[in-house]
Amino acid sequence: MKSVVILGGGIAGVEAAIYYRKEGFDVELISERSYVFIYPIAIWIPVKTARFEDVAFSLDKIAARHGFKLTVDSVSAINAREKTITLKDRGLRNIDHLVIAMGAAKMKHDGLEHTLSICGAPEQSILLKEKIDALITKGSGKIAFGFGGNPNDPSAVRGGPGFELFFNLHHRLTKLGIRDNYEMTFFAPMAEPGARMGKKALSLLKTLFKKNRFNSRYGKKIARFEESAVVFEDESILESDLTMFIPAGDAHSFIKASDLPQNATGFIKINDFCEIEGIEGWYAIGDASALEGPDWKAKQGHIAEVMARNAAHNSAIVYGLKSGELKGYKEHLNILCVMDMGNGAGFIYRNAKKAFLIPMPIIGHWMKIGWGWYYKLSKLGYIPRIPGV
Repeated sequence: MKSVVILGGGIAGVEAAIYYRKEGFDVELISERSYVFIYPIAIWIPVKTARFEDVAFSLDKIAARHGFKLTVDSVSAINAREKTITLKDRGLRNIDHLVIAMGAAKMKHDGLEHTLSICGAPEQSILLKEKIDALITKGSGKIAFGFGGNPNDPSAVRGGPGFELFFNLHHRLTKLGIRDNYEMTFFAPMAEPGARMGKKALSLLKTLFKKNRFNSRYGKKIARFEESAVVFEDESILESDLTMFIPAGDAHSFIKASDLPQNATGFIKINDFCEIEGIEGWYAIGDASALEGPDWKAKQGHIAEVMARNAAHNSAIVYGLKSGELKGYKEHLNILCVMDMGNGAGFIYRNAKKAFLIPMPIIGHWMKIGWGWYYKLSKLGYIPRIPGV
């Protein structure tokens, strides 16, 4: 049986493991965690409408259900010329057929330890919950949420979860009857954060900010974070009792140090079929890869899953397990987001031809909850996958 090793137990890696098994490969998934963390619904942990165990579920169960091997370990080095990887605990491995699906690291900022991120280590979602609970007990405070940019690769910017948690926190404080006691400010270095979602989505954001009395601090680069403040390049200060910040994506240090082909940020260069340039049998998918496409392109989970399925399909053809045409990811590039607000949501879509937003009061929130359960149940094989979802 043809074999493949997949690095990364996130959305891209799990999808790859499932579909490589469907294509008849012997699969080993290597993940630094024993569970998959569903980041799109992690926004509810800090506001106590979801528990950590609702968002994280066992990779062992998925592996057993689909018949692939799970190895819990972390990667410390990759050598493309020798086709080897080095694992922290298990050492050097020769890998002929490899899929790199390890997501991205984060851009470094001075004083980042004074912030918490909803897109960082899963444990930070619990720390955010504790910090919010303490601020509610205090009865008042200043709250600053924001995200950063990557000038070398704008597709690595992830601001949507920041907006979602911001709105959900506003909703919780409003339900408690204490919203007026808190100053809420959103910050970002770009002049119009969220602009790549399209004009309608950007217009809605501006309307909601005004309606909910949110402050904003846009268009100023972040110089550093302090214990109770965000300091910008012009030395202006945004005071904060709680700072939630999502750094832009960056390449992992061991990828930057490797001989893999890389773009200016260190993301792995691939062709349309997710094959790593110049390395036969090696693929990269999801946030670890360098996407090619329009200026508004964004690294999102559903694109990572398309890449995972395509890599499995293409590998099956290349390795002679079936016949057919290779599939590319570029034609599937779009922005697709259900932006949850706690009491509703907005459905946002953009591709090369159109961009639109559909407000979904009340039902949108429940649709996203339903998606979370659908994700878990479909990955475990208890319900069939709905094409395109």
